[in-house]
Amino acid sequence: MYITQQEVEKFIKLVSSYETIIIHRHQRPDPDALGSQLGLKHLLSKAFPQKRVLAAGSKSRGLEWLGAMDKVSKEDYAQALVIICDTANEERIDGKYYSLGQKIIKIDHHPLVEDFGDLQIIYPQASSTSEIIGQLAQAKSELLPMDAQIARLLYAGIVGDTGRFMFRSTSADTFKIAAWLSQYDFDRYDINNQFQLLSYQQAKFEGYFFDHLQINDSGVAWLSIPIALRQQYGLTEEDTNLFVNLPSRIRDVQTWVIFVEQDTQPSYWRCRIRSKGSSINQIASLHEGGGHPLASGANVYSEEEKMILIQELSQVSLADSKA
Repeated sequence: MYITQQEVEKFIKLVSSYETIIIHRHQRPDPDALGSQLGLKHLLSKAFPQKRVLAAGSKSRGLEWLGAMDKVSKEDYAQALVIICDTANEERIDGKYYSLGQKIIKIDHHPLVEDFGDLQIIYPQASSTSEIIGQLAQAKSELLPMDAQIARLLYAGIVGDTGRFMFRSTSADTFKIAAWLSQYDFDRYDINNQFQLLSYQQAKFEGYFFDHLQINDSGVAWLSIPIALRQQYGLTEEDTNLFVNLPSRIRDVQTWVIFVEQDTQPSYWRCRIRSKGSSINQIASLHEGGGHPLASGANVYSEEEKMILIQELSQVSLADSKA
């Protein structure tokens, strides 16, 4: 267990001091963002039934099976404690008015990008923020009682951020927390199955994806998904997350980027960048992004900038292959 008793005690002291607790997470939520946010909400609600614990942020159509957000107003933040889950920098926090809270706790597993919060519980070695919250609950189990609903949410977050325990971020600590959570009565098969289910239209798009994926001699692959193509297949921007790891199945692909056109004026391309070994978060930081060494996001604004990003990834991939 990497979380320290001192951090646990500081966390409990802050949580105990407030009657209203509002929990946020990052924009464009993934299962870990929602699993950690909602898991922590129910964990604190169960431990402190007299407190008002709210989950703030936008809806996620594709992840509604994890749970719903609460209605949170500006007035709710007066005298409130705010907890930010799974978010490396303030720019990516989903939800308004978080800065109006009296104190902020940051719980995250991304490499440190930005210092914010009166208490920061940050462990980049963790597979997920859900894993960290699992350790927090386990370390203080007499005060933070676990149940099947909470365990299901945290387990889903861990499964999502480890690619069903396939990614290199999966550690012995990950399996220990997953095993502990698995003692509770929830359907682990159903959670794992959620991550592979596709609609018929999504399955058809998977065929398009492989037909149009480009791969260069450096082992870098890329695909652009313009708005018109999404509309053709009935996909939302969020749905495109389902396909981000498809290139990992190809033996010769080492690094890849999926460009997803955003429905804004002017439009730009959200870049989902992944790698089997080469560190790509520094390249992402050159294009308004960042993240983990093997999984990052960025933004580009033209076809020219797309090619620049591909060239930068190619240089890193080629250098690592010769090392």
